[in-house]
Amino acid sequence: MFSDLPDFFPQPKSSSSPTPISAIGEAGLLQIVQRYCPAQVVGDDGAVLPAPEGQLVVSTDVLVEGVHFSDVTTPAHAVGWRAVAANLSDLAAMGSRPRALVVGLGLPGSTPVAWVEELYEGMRACCARWGAELVGGDLCRSPQRFVAITALGSVQPGRAIERRRAQPGDWLVVTGPHGDARAGLELLLHPEQGSSATAAQRQQLIRAHQYPRPRLDVLSLLEALPGPLRLAGMDTSDGLADALVQVCQSSGVAARIAAERIPISVALRQAFPAQALEWALYGGEDFELLLSAEVSVAKHLLEKLPGAAWIGEVTGWDPQGTVRLQDGQILSRQQAFQHF
Repeated sequence: MFSDLPDFFPQPKSSSSPTPISAIGEAGLLQIVQRYCPAQVVGDDGAVLPAPEGQLVVSTDVLVEGVHFSDVTTPAHAVGWRAVAANLSDLAAMGSRPRALVVGLGLPGSTPVAWVEELYEGMRACCARWGAELVGGDLCRSPQRFVAITALGSVQPGRAIERRRAQPGDWLVVTGPHGDARAGLELLLHPEQGSSATAAQRQQLIRAHQYPRPRLDVLSLLEALPGPLRLAGMDTSDGLADALVQVCQSSGVAARIAAERIPISVALRQAFPAQALEWALYGGEDFELLLSAEVSVAKHLLEKLPGAAWIGEVTGWDPQGTVRLQDGQILSRQQAFQHF
């Protein structure tokens, strides 16, 4: 999964200046952040972009200090990466290729200039990895740090992935392992935990939390399939169980899940064997995709996509959207992360 680590986790490049942004003012801060945008589109009241082919896809995501990140768990470079990755994951979940992103940034005046530079280095690195561009945004003073990104993408008509399109007989496929990000968070908060894992395994789990990988690589496999494509799905950033229930409720179907088929990494099983399945279902922040597809499409994905796994099937129509494990346990969104 992490064979491309040297490129996937580029080293930060910014200075270590402790200067606060209040010392350089708004104009000085704008000069810094505009360096991370194409010169030909930044500097006006809006960015002028070529109209995309197909249908426009828009998604937005907000990361707030103390809710989504902290200095204990997430350095600024990783905050930038995760902020972009969250939006790119939403685009991937729609079957959409990314085009551009705009950033709304709130900061206390005491924030070091170096923190902002690291943040934008992380955002630029994630954009470069998947062919997106930062094209502008806005800044404001705030009592706590937050990053709000809106992403623009495009998808061809008839090719969008929607939660409401699952049907009885579909196979349920996930694109990779679940639970690693939750385990990485646990290690960052409680380094004494997970002592049975090797140093490399611990680092794998921490990187899964700090540098999630949006699954845009799946799109080329889907684009190779001919004709209109009926796919239901969403990303699993709020937990696999949450995604399963949301897809089934949106589609009005029931599903049966084989818990033993949910992919769980060796690192997670080694570090936290007792929590592995619970975190795979409810941990969140994994940024994998859950897809509900007819059998032939599902088999194509399983054959071509390393790490993908069949985890169950849609069993029938059900307005309640009930999702059961094979032992009869009903999955619930209430155990997943909730903002309110």
